[in-house]
Amino acid sequence: MTAIVESLNVKKRSGASVNAILILRKEDKILLSLRKNTGYFDGYYGLVSGHVEDGEPASAAMIREAKEEANLIIRPESLKVVHVMHRKTNRFNMDIFFECANWEGTMTNLEPNKCEELNFFSLEQLPDNIIPYISLALKAASQKDIYSEAGWIL
Repeated sequence: MTAIVESLNVKKRSGASVNAILILRKEDKILLSLRKNTGYFDGYYGLVSGHVEDGEPASAAMIREAKEEANLIIRPESLKVVHVMHRKTNRFNMDIFFECANWEGTMTNLEPNKCEELNFFSLEQLPDNIIPYISLALKAASQKDIYSEAGWIL
């Protein structure tokens, strides 16, 4: 009987998806990518990003995704965490936003089947069709708020 009661009190861990997201700066602008054919916010602008794979630190995932999506070569010391968002969708997400202003390589859209365009936009003139949580995170990061939450109804 004790084992049954104890098993009812066991808390389930979230199993959150960890996502690495790049705020790439060029002067007073940031790089946005226009999503297409992904099934998630197609027709909206987001940031170069991707899922952290098992056994991979978030910074390595960010470097890998920048290379895979935009042909950018980023050194680990060029990345700085500027915001973390705990976000709820149909799953739990931990989004780590990295800022970078120094990179190498010729920027190229290497995923034209998922990305309509890569383009720099001023933070003061972001497109209306930006993914809502990205807009929230950019605002938080610009205000030097290191942490936020989105999608939770308490």
